[in-house]
Amino acid sequence: MAIRYDLWLDPDDVARHRAVEADLENFFLERFADYPHIRLFGADPYDYDAPFNRLYDVLIARGGEYCERHWHYVPTPEQLNRTFFRAVGRSTKFIRDDPDDGDST
Repeated sequence: MAIRYDLWLDPDDVARHRAVEADLENFFLERFADYPHIRLFGADPYDYDAPFNRLYDVLIARGGEYCERHWHYVPTPEQLNRTFFRAVGRSTKFIRDDPDDGDST
């Protein structure tokens, strides 16, 4: 299997990797606007049909396609995952059922 990920092919191009990740995070934030508010907790985290899990799968695939089309860049799965969850942290579209759910902040 050939290595395709730009981060692995050219690890020294830090400025490009950061620009792509920042744009990808904004891409995810913009996509969240297309959906109603989503509850983060309460559902089984391993339930593939839970709204958040379905959203994750769809948007991760779209994010990879966006990077390849717009940037001609193949992000690693870790880059997609990290930027997705950074966007979740910044978004107001996600509702937490219990403010005392184990998050100490």
